[in-house]
Amino acid sequence: MKRILLPLLVSALLSCQPEPTRVLVLYENAGHHKPFSEAVLPWLREIAPQENLVLTEAHNPKNFNEEYLDGFDVIVQLDYAPYGWPEEAVEAFEKYVDEGRGGWVGFHHASLLGEFDGFPMWDWFSGLLGGIRYENYIEPLTDGTVCVEDPAHPVMAGVPATFVIQDDEFYTYDKSPRACPDVHVLATVDENSYTLDTPVKMGDHPVVWTNTARKGRNVYFQYGHSPKLADNEAFRTLLLNAIHWTSGK
Repeated sequence: MKRILLPLLVSALLSCQPEPTRVLVLYENAGHHKPFSEAVLPWLREIAPQENLVLTEAHNPKNFNEEYLDGFDVIVQLDYAPYGWPEEAVEAFEKYVDEGRGGWVGFHHASLLGEFDGFPMWDWFSGLLGGIRYENYIEPLTDGTVCVEDPAHPVMAGVPATFVIQDDEFYTYDKSPRACPDVHVLATVDENSYTLDTPVKMGDHPVVWTNTARKGRNVYFQYGHSPKLADNEAFRTLLLNAIHWTSGK
């Protein structure tokens, strides 16, 4: 009897295991953001089994199409610019988010919205982030204190009310994404906390927000430059929260 029951018990336990979250990680493997990717990715790979994540890594979106993206629950744009994508990838990505086929988590370089390297601005992407256009950044780098605005949001679970981001660029835009009625701001940076005396400021400076009008859950983090973030407990918590929330799991 025991020989019969044991396989049945193992089978029952395995059937109760939740399906893993399929994560596509798009990141830059060249340029001055490469150290950030090289610092964060090893930690993400290490934590993936514990968090029930299956990671697929991509250095560029050249293979993105509808069929390919449908194989993932969430796309993490760890650091990749919103221009220079093949047309098929553009159309597939827009449909993926607009139709709620999966979620999206973006960092830093994803809001480099404007005319760069001979490419026009991706208007849809600007709309996703609140109709903003990139304006400037703090080139010498600075620390800044991030203040949580919506502690009840799932992305902010377990995150302290304030935490410090070290050595980041802190982009500024032509307007605050808060001006868009579809944007829900989750956190801002206190520009008075900058360790660098800089005129590059916005006044109201959101650094974490989501577009509530899109079917696909989405969240954008304005920081994502320094490799020190890999050791930042708040950053780690936010990244994992964002993956789980946007995936719907």
